[in-house]
Amino acid sequence: MSADAAPPTEAVRIAVELPAGATEVSGLWSPASGSAATVALAHGAGAGMEHPFLAGLADALVADGVSVLRFVFPYVEAGRRMPGPAAHAVATWAGVEAWLAETAPGPNAAVGKSYGGRMASVAAAEGVISPAGLAYLGYPLHAPGRADKPRGAHLPAIGLPQLFVEGENDPFIDPREQFDEVVGSCQDARVHWIPGGGHSFEVKGARRPAGEIGAGLAPVVAEFVRSL
Repeated sequence: MSADAAPPTEAVRIAVELPAGATEVSGLWSPASGSAATVALAHGAGAGMEHPFLAGLADALVADGVSVLRFVFPYVEAGRRMPGPAAHAVATWAGVEAWLAETAPGPNAAVGKSYGGRMASVAAAEGVISPAGLAYLGYPLHAPGRADKPRGAHLPAIGLPQLFVEGENDPFIDPREQFDEVVGSCQDARVHWIPGGGHSFEVKGARRPAGEIGAGLAPVVAEFVRSL
């Protein structure tokens, strides 16, 4: 199916039950004609759902027959730059799953860039969401240079299939041995490496727009989703 034939993207509102009460966050729903696969796609800590990387990835997935729901976390909805409490992100993932259960019943995959993927993993480890699988686009195991403070102790608790899409030169997973150990501790996980890629999958010496980089990951994500 060509991108021109795809149904238009629709702005939606997603109900979220925060500890302090009910709220809503913004989303973009892009259904693919005849889709048998659906992805919930979360942004990274420093960018919202309309970042060119996510837009490029979403457009390419829809063109490949995978429906996509992009959304923002409450701190972005409120106009703040820094992520809020993890509980707010977990509650948002729960709201997204509930929205998809009504709008696009059937299995879905939770996919997130960096922070967004890590928060999906926390929600899954806590049993708050139960997607068919999870895909992390640049999992932030630790802050650059802070391997002494890893953020992956919860990953072995996840029984769902997990895909780590990682740049070989990502400082968030250096040293590699530590990252390999964490992935090896998971129940069902594999890694897809991007040769020479950094945290945002940029490759030194090969200048490409962020949208093109995101679109280039669509076949990897689509293959994983369809395997679930």
